[in-house]
Amino acid sequence: MKIVQIGAGGWGKNHTRILSQLGVLSAICDANSQRSKEYGEKYSVNHYETLDELLQSEEFDGAFVVTPTSTHTEIATKMLEAKKHVFVEKPMTYKSEDGEKLAKIAEKNKVILTCGYIERFNPAVDVVKKIVKDKKFGELIMLEFHRESRMPLHIKDVGVIYDTSVHDIDTANWLFDDMPHVVFARAGNIKHEHEDFASIMLGYKDDKIAIISSNWITPKKVRTFSAVCTDAIITSDFISQEIKIETNEETEIIRNEKQEPLLLEIQSFLGAIEGKNDHIVKSQEAVNVTKIAEAALLSSQKGIPIYLDLK
Repeated sequence: MKIVQIGAGGWGKNHTRILSQLGVLSAICDANSQRSKEYGEKYSVNHYETLDELLQSEEFDGAFVVTPTSTHTEIATKMLEAKKHVFVEKPMTYKSEDGEKLAKIAEKNKVILTCGYIERFNPAVDVVKKIVKDKKFGELIMLEFHRESRMPLHIKDVGVIYDTSVHDIDTANWLFDDMPHVVFARAGNIKHEHEDFASIMLGYKDDKIAIISSNWITPKKVRTFSAVCTDAIITSDFISQEIKIETNEETEIIRNEKQEPLLLEIQSFLGAIEGKNDHIVKSQEAVNVTKIAEAALLSSQKGIPIYLDLK
């Protein structure tokens, strides 16, 4: 299998490392000629500065789009129209209607389109998902997420909701196995051009809720979530991947072997191309996350709840 990567800055360097390690990286494309050359030479693959050069010169099966959000639609469209399987880093697009268009092009060309919601592949989330599905501690009724850190220097084109909260929006949908029907949010900005702190409440059927707190102000990195079930509270850390289950009777700590979620995510995408699994974020699920992010921004601006009807 041959995979190309478009965009090698910031978070992208991690994809390059893993794709090379898995032996599937065949070319790098980055508008920054110096970076393109550096990574091409580092991983001994061809390197390009434009998509047209890449498409003319390379034969490949799939592409990773790891560029600023504002460029995702144009790049992914070109790849999908060339009948390539496409993995787009989150969020899939800035506007949900652009995501809908991409999903239609992928369907028409019978190729896979997925989005990098990495926490789906976090072993801690996987364990909690199984516990919730088996109803081991009753019904899941509430989720709470804290994703806080210093402001990332490379994120310029979106705020904390599109860059950070979207991870937890997708994880909430995944754990509830449902889509919210109402969104209420408050957000503001202190140091960033866009919002750099936000609290979002998602309402699901049967009064189930997810509360998502994100900011780029906290000096230390926090990545935690808790799942309140009728008979227990399950808390976990996305980074340490440790899980704590507290019931009336006891507290249990689950420590699994730590694994790199990005490696598991990339392996899943490659497996899907080969028809070996379908454990990927479906394009419509990624579009829905964008719709929820749009609703959160609108709610924070207007100060009212926004009602949704997501399929």
